[in-house]
Amino acid sequence: MHLLRAGVDINTIRAWLGHAKLSTTNIYAEIDVETEEKAIARCDESEPAPTERWRDRKDIMQYLRTL
Repeated sequence: MHLLRAGVDINTIRAWLGHAKLSTTNIYAEIDVETEEKAIARCDESEPAPTERWRDRKDIMQYLRTL
C-alpha cells in the first residue's frame, strides 16, 4: 500500500514481490479511504456527457468510410 501511495505502478510492485500474477498482488493492495478519495477527485465531471451518438453523426461516418 505504501508503494501504491508513492505512485509506483501495481505491475512494478508485482515484479518486485516476485508474484506471477497481478491478482496475487491485488490481494495485498487494499484501497483505503484516502486513496479512494484522491482517485475520485481526479475525475473531471465538468464536461457534460455527449447527447449525440457518434454513429448518428454523418460527418464521422463519411470519414470512416474513406478509411
